[in-house]
Amino acid sequence: MATAKEEFLKEFGEHYGYPNSPKTIDQIRAAEFNRLQNLVYLDHAGATLYSELQMESVFKDLTSNVYGNPHSQSDSSSATLEIVRDARQQIMKLSVIQVLDYCNASPKDYKCIFTSGATAALKLVGEAFPWSCNSNFMYTMENHNSVIGIRDTRYALGQGAAAIAVDVEDVHTRIEGENFSTKISLHQIQRRKVAGLREGEPMGDVYNLFAFPSECNFSGLRFNLDLAKIIKEDSSRILGTSVCNNGRWLVLIDAAKGSATMPPDLSKYPVDFVALSFYKLFGYPTGLGALVVRNDAAKLLKKSYFSGGTVAASIADIDFIKRREGIEELFEDGTVSFLSIASIRHGFKILNSLTLSAISRHTTSLASYTRKTLLALRHSNGSSVCILYGRHNSMEMCHEMGPIVSFNLKRPDGSWFGYREVEKLASLSGIQLRTGCFCNPGACAKYLGLSHMDLISNTEAGHVCWDDHDIINGKPIGAVRVSFGYMSTYEDAKKFVDFVTSSFMSSRNHVDHGNQLEGVNGFLDTCYYLKSITIYPIKSCGGFSARSWPLSNNGLKHDREWILKSLSGEILTLKRVPEMGFISSFIDLSQGMLFVESPHCKEKLQIKLQLDFSDVTIQDIELHGQRYKVYSYSNETNAWFSEAIGRPCTLLRYSGSNHEFVLDKTKDVVTCKDTNSAVCFANEAQFLLVSEESVSDLNKRLSSDVQKGIHVTATQVNASRFRPNLLVSGGRAYDEDGWRDIRIGNKYFRSLGGCNRCQIINLALNAGRVQKSNEPLATLASYRRVKGRILFGILLKYESVNGEQQQGDSWLHVGQEVHPD
Repeated sequence: MATAKEEFLKEFGEHYGYPNSPKTIDQIRAAEFNRLQNLVYLDHAGATLYSELQMESVFKDLTSNVYGNPHSQSDSSSATLEIVRDARQQIMKLSVIQVLDYCNASPKDYKCIFTSGATAALKLVGEAFPWSCNSNFMYTMENHNSVIGIRDTRYALGQGAAAIAVDVEDVHTRIEGENFSTKISLHQIQRRKVAGLREGEPMGDVYNLFAFPSECNFSGLRFNLDLAKIIKEDSSRILGTSVCNNGRWLVLIDAAKGSATMPPDLSKYPVDFVALSFYKLFGYPTGLGALVVRNDAAKLLKKSYFSGGTVAASIADIDFIKRREGIEELFEDGTVSFLSIASIRHGFKILNSLTLSAISRHTTSLASYTRKTLLALRHSNGSSVCILYGRHNSMEMCHEMGPIVSFNLKRPDGSWFGYREVEKLASLSGIQLRTGCFCNPGACAKYLGLSHMDLISNTEAGHVCWDDHDIINGKPIGAVRVSFGYMSTYEDAKKFVDFVTSSFMSSRNHVDHGNQLEGVNGFLDTCYYLKSITIYPIKSCGGFSARSWPLSNNGLKHDREWILKSLSGEILTLKRVPEMGFISSFIDLSQGMLFVESPHCKEKLQIKLQLDFSDVTIQDIELHGQRYKVYSYSNETNAWFSEAIGRPCTLLRYSGSNHEFVLDKTKDVVTCKDTNSAVCFANEAQFLLVSEESVSDLNKRLSSDVQKGIHVTATQVNASRFRPNLLVSGGRAYDEDGWRDIRIGNKYFRSLGGCNRCQIINLALNAGRVQKSNEPLATLASYRRVKGRILFGILLKYESVNGEQQQGDSWLHVGQEVHPD
């Protein structure tokens, strides 16, 4: 029987792996991308990777030559200036020619303006375009925000132009007796400034701009570049006379994504502006892009600002300026990034050695295989696992798709997996991909079926780009995207497909509750007791254990009562500053003192629990969407913590807040939300309880994975890795999942549900070093997932009795019995 790869090569072998190039894909990966041995990188639409050979050439170039400021003419640099001028002329000429050649553009017809990126190139067009109140800015729905931004009040709309989004479809239609393969549907006209629209008034020259991407960075759809010809030559018939009855149309292509595999051929298509980004092509340098502009279109651009390098002469105290005549010199403000420009030729050398046609065939074969395999995935009930976005329903359409696969995943019952869950699990599996809307709101709304009302209500509900919201009102508000680059391999695609199969097929979508499914009656016959109590006075720093400890309205007395804040206002946590874990703390209640130690500080810090109000100030901060009043400390105390974590910070102490929690019960899990109980600076609840038996079961699974070869070395964890306040012993693993109310001694607690785990538990602090791995979260994800959450341990709230504060001995003691009720 043929292997999976043999089957792949049987279908795609003619196009995969650069069979006619000096190096095969396996040789390229082994020699030039050694850093990808344990990583699957599938975000080439976001940024592709530079090769080690490319960077060696860049380093050799920059260390063998002297490249100085091309504008410098001081006596001290005159000896270097001639060398730099010659080098700049050679490099700029080579670079410009390479850029123009990349788009098959003649230097007689086009010029290349270097910018700080593709966004800067698009902005240049927007701010210099000759807008008028009779102009139209038309753009496809599938456009990046950097293109849509051209409609801004300072550009198109601000100059009185109309802005119109359009949908483009490939259909066969007849207009005025002629066959057209493209249909353009207009959305509503946007207009903000109408002054000057007076009937009968001379219009002068009117210029309109049509913008579209060569490849949609959301779906991978490649636009037919014949659209440029249609717009320039037949705009009135294809668009209608209502918006196209006057003026000349110019065409802008955002080729930042598409140029990596199929740059626009400007010898065939008379495009006026093309925006490029070099790190999208070959990974390095970042911060450098280009605007390829047609010469006659460049003459229409209006430049208002002038700077160093763009003027031939100026006088400071009168309004006199003579601008440079060259197109590049006129629009390249200040000193161009000449060292980056010197580097791009080494990137082009890599691409040219493989050829663009071979890169396109190679990446398309991987994307086609991935789409085909994902579409075939079925749950046990026959329902589809994956919903793809873009044109993929027939093999004949595959040539219209770039090396992007955008999708969402469904459960057997038809509900959606959140894309953040997919991203989280992919990261644990060593797969880097992208989720969200990819700065392409039009394509996102179009493919996900989000209405204007959906988008506005989602925003009003607090959703913003890059947050953790992924499903709102049962609908996904973004997608998962994988994208391939010239160095991607079959093994990358196969590992990704296997990840989707193993992680999101119906048989893996459950939480193993263990024997707790027998219910409450099983708990009544089992003895549980409190094994340890741990207090963490400073959020994200080390805690200490106590045999007995008092309770307060906020949980354990003094638990997470202090936090560290950066000078920029960010609340510091273990996730962002792992060094916080090396700070140890201890509270002596009899002395009324908090003791803090760090391996980076010689002296032990002592902080009085009793505040000296003459030496502190009160301020407000925000954490987890809640407002807190806090006390601040002296410069000496702040200096100690700054030295301990290696960055400037301040210590703050809890004073009060309105932070509350409530229960939200679903079919499978109880989750924690804002409610009626006070906490200090805990993320979710007053207490975190972990079972010793559950930790033991996890360690057995980790050891089993080693025996199966899933892990090379044993990874054992102790309960402290989960930073619990309460460790219980007795019963069976995961009994705590079914607890709703519990009593410890004579104190009552309400379960707020399972604790959703993140990658913090993968940090091991050993011998002053922070070690990161995928465990134990990866193993927990294999059997403790429910509704996008990886659960381990439960969250608790200290309960009052009959609405009254609990009386008597308000302490917890190690050894007390734990009774689930």
